[in-house]
Amino acid sequence: MRVHTRSLGVTIAFAAALTLGGCSAVGDVLDGDEPKRDDTGAIVEADEADVFALLVGDCMNYLEADEVQTVESIPCGEAHDSEAYAVMNMPDGEYPGEDAIGTAADEFCYAEFPAFVGIAWEDSALDYWPFTPTQTGWEEVDDREILCFVRDLEGGVIGTLKGAAR
Repeated sequence: MRVHTRSLGVTIAFAAALTLGGCSAVGDVLDGDEPKRDDTGAIVEADEADVFALLVGDCMNYLEADEVQTVESIPCGEAHDSEAYAVMNMPDGEYPGEDAIGTAADEFCYAEFPAFVGIAWEDSALDYWPFTPTQTGWEEVDDREILCFVRDLEGGVIGTLKGAAR
């Protein structure tokens, strides 16, 4: 059994958007660039996309950052290392703090991992990491979403990791 060291995760940033002009800037972020999708909803072209436009089943590469507004969305048929596999919303209320959000994200992503991958995290060669809301996002635009990604540390995945059972 390996010991899980939770990824720092990547948080969604609003600070830059808020400094650009208040509510209209936030609206621009929320209505930002959507990935190009086919009729089934699958991303068909690699491109920068607003983090709020990502859905379960979308693919990308792991990010080494604390806060992001956009990410490069990648068609799952092209090489990538991560795929969104579960989403949840934190309950309304006061911002619970970074630790509480991190714990909620870790517990949720861990619990959802076997249903997507096909085996328990402890038995898998794959890992997971979450996008989580920042305090600014929580307080300014009611961001409550936690989006879990499964990650192949070797990279180069072509297709989905759903049911990979490895």
